[in-house]
Amino acid sequence: MKITVIGGGYVGLVSAACFAELGNHVTVIEIDSKKVDMINAGVPPIYEKGLEELLKKHSGKNLVAKSDYNDISLSDISVICVGTPPLKDGSANLSYIKSAAGSIGGEIKKNPGHYHVVAVKSTVPPGTTENIVAKAVLEKTGGNQEDVGFVMNPEFLREGLAVEDFMNPDRVVIGSSDEKAGDVAEKMYENLCARILRTGLSAAEMIKYTSNAFLATKISFSNEIGNICKKLGIDVYEVMGGVGMDKRISPMFLNAGAGFGGSCFPKDVMALVSLAEKIGEKPVLLKSVLDVNETQPLKMVEILEKQTGSLKGKKIAVLGLAFKDNTDDIRESRSIPVIKELILRGALVSAYDPLASSEMRKIYPAINYSNTAGDALTDADGCLVMTEWPEFSRLSSEFDLMKDRVIIEGRRILDITDSEGICW
Repeated sequence: MKITVIGGGYVGLVSAACFAELGNHVTVIEIDSKKVDMINAGVPPIYEKGLEELLKKHSGKNLVAKSDYNDISLSDISVICVGTPPLKDGSANLSYIKSAAGSIGGEIKKNPGHYHVVAVKSTVPPGTTENIVAKAVLEKTGGNQEDVGFVMNPEFLREGLAVEDFMNPDRVVIGSSDEKAGDVAEKMYENLCARILRTGLSAAEMIKYTSNAFLATKISFSNEIGNICKKLGIDVYEVMGGVGMDKRISPMFLNAGAGFGGSCFPKDVMALVSLAEKIGEKPVLLKSVLDVNETQPLKMVEILEKQTGSLKGKKIAVLGLAFKDNTDDIRESRSIPVIKELILRGALVSAYDPLASSEMRKIYPAINYSNTAGDALTDADGCLVMTEWPEFSRLSSEFDLMKDRVIIEGRRILDITDSEGICW
């Protein structure tokens, strides 16, 4: 198949590389010319495990990147993977979606008689594909619906494991305006062993939001139980270990800690809350999920101050800046509010992350960034571990470099006996 992917970010670039691996001919449309050059050179502009190998294998062959939409009219399907960042009220900003749809429609018009499917992979509120994308496309094509179909094909990719998730999915959801459009979208995955779920457009959109909201709920629920367990002197990991053995629940996303971050969970739960309120519903549970997530990481600073006293003028090592391991993505990282609170309390922050320091420097340019965990820990009065990087589990003697060995964990990763967990 000939596939055009609009957007060269995490979802777009990973999807494009994996579609190429499945034997399709893929064009990535990306407005950032620097990213275009990097992709065509086989160099990923983002870090994602396994992505570089795929780009080196397919770039310049069956995967190319461009800054214009000129080839869309010759492709079988366009896959929209642009961002939907939150607006001030928490709702999804759909301006990039609408712009991409309009550009696609303008190109489709140039090749009348050629059937083309427009697929949305970006996370969007129910009704977006039908009421915004389809309308924007058809406005440009003159309303000719015979030559175009519409699909919602949500992604379920975990950053750091996105390539693996794409190639080994739990399911592929294809919501379509009609059977023909869905059949074209399904063909993209014909060389993949996957369960295919066919639905309507809005149902597919809602599946994505609901999946992320439920996983976020499991995390906030585990954290709230963890806070209770800590005060009762109970190991929450033992508790959740037992709870997760129930096949109705599963052990996934039950690890209590500092909360969730990234480009999906916070944004998508906020968007679902906003959508619910606009239609007259009161999403009490979803709001609580967000409330728990906002307050949870700050408990680490409170525990630290109880152990060290006033933080003013004290050096505090922050290990881990990315929102999770195996990525350089700091979007909604729980380290961000923690560092802000440390600064407000007068602490001198010394931070370390294997990949994400350059990104965090854009937010906090004035704090100290170390090249190793040992450097960050040297002469520190306290340490907060924020990200579950595997290398942190191997730290031992490095903590002896601290002035005062006060270590608070936001993720249960360390292999030492004298650290204190945020909720265990």
